Amino acid sequence: MEPVGEPNPDLLLEFDDVLLRRGRNTLVGPVSWQVAPGERWVVLGPNGAGKTSLLRIAAAELHPTSGTAHLLGETLGRTDVSELRPRIGLSSAAIAQRIPSGETVGDLVVSAGYAVLGRWREEYDEMDYARAKEMLTAVGVDHLVDRTYGTLSEGERKRVLIARSLMTDPEILLLDEPAAGLDLGGREDLVARLAELAADEYAPGIVLITHHVEEIPPGFTHALLLRDAHVVAQGPVAEVVTAENLSETFAQPIALTVDEGRYFARRK
Repeated sequence: MEPVGEPNPDLLLEFDDVLLRRGRNTLVGPVSWQVAPGERWVVLGPNGAGKTSLLRIAAAELHPTSGTAHLLGETLGRTDVSELRPRIGLSSAAIAQRIPSGETVGDLVVSAGYAVLGRWREEYDEMDYARAKEMLTAVGVDHLVDRTYGTLSEGERKRVLIARSLMTDPEILLLDEPAAGLDLGGREDLVARLAELAADEYAPGIVLITHHVEEIPPGFTHALLLRDAHVVAQGPVAEVVTAENLSETFAQPIALTVDEGRYFARRK
């Protein structure tokens, strides 16, 4: 077995030939990828490209079949993931499905600091709730603090989950299709909020997964394109998100326009 290299302390995420297999199926890879502090990445690709599986490795939820995954200066397989995960902010549909409909928004966000979903016997103090209110304010939904999760619209739920993912002051923020299921107004509001977050120099590094270039917020710095579990292109967003690369990624001719930092695509 080849020795595992030491993680680079200057990187948030470092994948070296990461491969994920389930049976005979390759879900990811091999992928080599690095995310540095201050970078804002978008991961684009069609359904089944491996985007969510890649993100689950980055969230320390899955271990690669081969290759090396360094996260926040630790190496998967050689560290206690229960101590690593609180340093990673994650918003995903899998989390949303596990939230009790009667959970109040305030308790939902606060409970992230205790690594639980659904309040039981935990005791939260005023500092916890003040922090939760601050995170809800950051994404524009502080007025929902006393509402129950089951009464929220899809757009409100998405923003509340992002607030929850920020509760622990993570070093990296992973967002799995946060605009999925939103109407036009909801999507545009979310994109604007994420653009504000991207512009915040104190915000963590961000990785955003999406199918649509229209959901790339202005201010995002890098892009990774996936097709059939493999990398098509990666690097600075303006160099990677091109008509040629998108056509290869989505296996059809794509025309691309850019307007004031926003991307718009259609089939030729």
